[in-house]
Amino acid sequence: MSMSYLRCSTQPVTSLNQDVICEGWVLKKRRKKMQGFARRYFVLRQSGILSYSIDPKHPIRDQISLSHAALSTVVGRKDIHIDSSNATFHIKCLSTEDFNTWMAAFRKFIATDDRRFHAGKTTPRLSHTQWNRSGIIAEDIGSIIAELESAIVALQTEDSHKKNSSLKSKSDKEKHNDHRDGGLVFGMFKKSGTHTTHEDGALVRPRLDSNLHFHFQRINVALDSLKAQHVALLRSLYAVQNDTAPPTARGSPLAATTEDKIDDLLSTSRLSTPFGRRSQRMSSMTDLSDGGPVEWFDAEDDVGEEFVLEDPTPDEEKSRPILQSGSSSLHAYESASSDEEDIVPLRTIAETDPFVQARQVVRRTRLPSGNIGDEGSLFATLKKNVGKDLSTIALPVSFNEPLTLLQRTAEELEYHELLHQAVEASDPIERMCFVAAFAISSYAHTRHRSGRKGFNPMLAETFEDVRMKFIAEKVSHNPVIIAYHAEGDGWELNATSAGKTKFWGKSLEVIPLGTTRLKIDGDHYEWNKPSSFMRNLMMGTKYLEHCGKMMIQNTVSGASCAVDFKQTGYWGASNEVAGIVLSSSGDVCAHIEGKWDDQVALALDSSHLRVLWRITPFPKQTIEYYGFTAFGMTLNEITNDLHGKLPPTDSRFRPDVRALEEGNVDEAEAQKTRLEELQRDRRRRGVDRTSRWFRQVGEDWQYIGGYWEARARGWKECPVEPLW
Repeated sequence: MSMSYLRCSTQPVTSLNQDVICEGWVLKKRRKKMQGFARRYFVLRQSGILSYSIDPKHPIRDQISLSHAALSTVVGRKDIHIDSSNATFHIKCLSTEDFNTWMAAFRKFIATDDRRFHAGKTTPRLSHTQWNRSGIIAEDIGSIIAELESAIVALQTEDSHKKNSSLKSKSDKEKHNDHRDGGLVFGMFKKSGTHTTHEDGALVRPRLDSNLHFHFQRINVALDSLKAQHVALLRSLYAVQNDTAPPTARGSPLAATTEDKIDDLLSTSRLSTPFGRRSQRMSSMTDLSDGGPVEWFDAEDDVGEEFVLEDPTPDEEKSRPILQSGSSSLHAYESASSDEEDIVPLRTIAETDPFVQARQVVRRTRLPSGNIGDEGSLFATLKKNVGKDLSTIALPVSFNEPLTLLQRTAEELEYHELLHQAVEASDPIERMCFVAAFAISSYAHTRHRSGRKGFNPMLAETFEDVRMKFIAEKVSHNPVIIAYHAEGDGWELNATSAGKTKFWGKSLEVIPLGTTRLKIDGDHYEWNKPSSFMRNLMMGTKYLEHCGKMMIQNTVSGASCAVDFKQTGYWGASNEVAGIVLSSSGDVCAHIEGKWDDQVALALDSSHLRVLWRITPFPKQTIEYYGFTAFGMTLNEITNDLHGKLPPTDSRFRPDVRALEEGNVDEAEAQKTRLEELQRDRRRRGVDRTSRWFRQVGEDWQYIGGYWEARARGWKECPVEPLW
């Protein structure tokens, strides 16, 4: 992607990467101390991953998941600080317009619990966690008011007859003391005036020169505004608490004494100090509860948070950014200063495209129910079926996870943004490295998946995912073959998923038979997958291991990449991969190394690596939810944008998968048996379904097109008789 192309913000949407929400140049604080800021190119994607690189042509240097991060801002300085569990980004926007655009984009992923889980309700309601957070904010505002008033009193009581030099010396000394005590300092003001006292709760203004008088007015305007906001916030908290309380609690003495409690809090907050803030917060939050102390909770892991570190002054208020809501479209900007370096404008991503709209919906972060029941003894089942293909054996539903094999193929494309990076790479070696990283990343979701299998789809069953324009269909029942197709800006992928199994006593080998074909511009890539082994079937903890060679071939240029999935030794590291990129003449051009469940990097030399791909962190509760990734948890979800859009053959409509996902094992078993009998009956009557979206060409199955067009017409051509 060229620099001139990025400068043009009026390119048609179809020519832009639809996975990107926002991208452009900002200043990022360097990792080492005392090195200042550097100009870096940041990209925010629909998955909530914020990454940066030296420039658009270079690979990603680091990334952060916004859904697991805390975001803080200093509005007047256009600073944004993003802190996650594994990295921290300190960035400076180059203009107020930049700040507006980036914050609007970030706020798509730092939604509160109400936006995430109660978006459909007309009356927002605060959970205990939200109530506690709001109360903490109210307490902090009260403490800031007290500190601000103390600073004003100190300003007014200074001796106005001291010389300017002594004033400066004293100001420096007080600044040191105030920082040590944790207070607020207004050393920017030269202090003048007479001693003042409070009269009826109000401050008496001193006589100051014109400049000091102007600044003093600014302080008092800000203080009055802060007080008003504090009162409004407390009233709002009490109103919400009364609204969310049980019917028996409404109209209780708490509601009748709301005004008294607010007055008490306001009067108490004026006496609070930085050292007593924690005890004051705890005591007043206890007073806020109706019937006992409030429970305190940790922040939720899957919801980002935003904090404003300081309030802008009235002058800053004039240029304060207007932060658009999460659903507003982002706009491009032009640099306000001609002295700034040549900056690439932020992309405008139109939200009229259905694929962009579908990817912007808020998706769930957990399943309706966790693991239900024991998966049973696979070894005992295998002993009774030695030499048979497992795909022909009807296993109990307890061996299944709430996804079909069609949906599991979609998991292999979770990191499809790597293909966009391959498209942007002009160097053929670099492009091959990104393709190899993508092929390796398709195994990342299997790290915690060893005990269960996906549901076997019905013939002609389908599954779609608009995030990568993915469509999969079961095209053959015996042997089981799944064909799938996906595409993006500049790339197109076709693949078949098939295989056979071998039982080796202590382990089970799954031998993939399908081929993956990828087109990027004029390059065509092909590769086959290595074998996967399920270890420790008899005893111990079962785990999945991928071993063998993967050869990625560029059938146009003749270049290739040989990737070795290494077998875990008794003392060695696990899940390691290593690969070499070969030119058409067989010369070694590059080395890649890493782990298929962690990251893959390009080896620049013996001590320097360039990270090509890094896994998205697993949710903390992943073991409780079948070992699913955050991406996997969204695959069986019917979001609002999918209502009325899915064909009747989509896997999301399967009643057995839905029952297992909701924790009803008996219902899942009954529905699974019923669906299998329906398919047998169709086969006996000779009316079994045939593939609609794929056709066999030789040994391969190719996508014939038309799926998304039929979707737009409301599936009028689909069969009337349902699969289930």
